[in-house]
Amino acid sequence: MTERPEAPRVSAIRPYVITRGRTESEGEPLSWESLVMTAEAAFPAALQPEHLAILEHCEGLISVGEVAAHLGQPPSVTQVLLSDLLRWGLIVTRPPIPPAERTDVTMLRKVLHGLESCL
Repeated sequence: MTERPEAPRVSAIRPYVITRGRTESEGEPLSWESLVMTAEAAFPAALQPEHLAILEHCEGLISVGEVAAHLGQPPSVTQVLLSDLLRWGLIVTRPPIPPAERTDVTMLRKVLHGLESCL
């Protein structure tokens, strides 16, 4: 008999309990692509388990969406928890890297023509 892979664990605690009824983060909400990382501050012992789980996952740069996936919580809940940690100075954020502008196709054709003429 083959073993079934374990299903991802989802918290049995309702999201509104985790966020204490808050549905929006304070200040500017973090986009799902924003990168977060733990700050060099000491962590207080009186944090919620979800805050501590976030800090464990944020050892290196990680996106808000990835943090939500690790926690098994909706991104909106994760954004509220991350805004708490940001306000307390326990994490730092970096905006997502903007997408590059499209290269002008005429320039690429000129480069290709120049390479072909060298052959």
